[in-house]
Amino acid sequence: MKHFYFLFFLFSYVITYAQTHCDEANGYLVNAYSHVKDSYEANNISHLKYYANRSLESFKLSKKNLVECGCTTALSLIKKGIDHLAMVETAETYEDGRFFVKRAREIAKESIVELDKFTASSNKNKELTALELEQKQLEEQQLALKKKEEALKLKLAAQKLKSEVFEKEKTIKHYKSIIASNIKTFNSTLQVCDCKHSLLSYDDKETGLQQKNISEIKDHYLNDLEKLTKSYLSTLASCDKN
Repeated sequence: MKHFYFLFFLFSYVITYAQTHCDEANGYLVNAYSHVKDSYEANNISHLKYYANRSLESFKLSKKNLVECGCTTALSLIKKGIDHLAMVETAETYEDGRFFVKRAREIAKESIVELDKFTASSNKNKELTALELEQKQLEEQQLALKKKEEALKLKLAAQKLKSEVFEKEKTIKHYKSIIASNIKTFNSTLQVCDCKHSLLSYDDKETGLQQKNISEIKDHYLNDLEKLTKSYLSTLASCDKN
């Protein structure tokens, strides 16, 4: 999740940084177009050169921002515009200067259009990338929830297993206690009857009881208890005959 927020922050910073320079470049290009338009409409060479020079300055100011903005098409255009306007200063006639100004005016207008297209495309890409990052965040959240769910399932399974083991141990202990109590009673009775027989004993030979379920464990001890009881009654009956 931290990785996502870092990417989102980095993406937002890059987009904002580029967008700021695009906006500034657009402002300079608009100024460049406005000045070169005034230059083209000037009625003498002095005014023509004055506004052409102001347009040239705006073109140059836009250049650095266009580099940071990333609009290579507009950047390529203004370089041509700068070259054309640089020729105005040395133009000897009004007509010569106006020729370069006219071309620079067309370039300024075209560069504004290209930058607008680039900005619109960048905004669309920004929206798409933001959606992609949001989708990535959702996927990471879903993955985190899935991992949490799996961890919870494992924990519940472990708790269930622990509970089952505890219940089995309690059941085994309970039935062993019952059998031990019955054997004690049986042997006491046989002794009172003065039976000359070996005392009853119980050896649980069953292994792997923990692998059985509760019902199977109960059946095992009930069967053993039944066998002991039959053995006791048989011994008691034999004792009465002696």
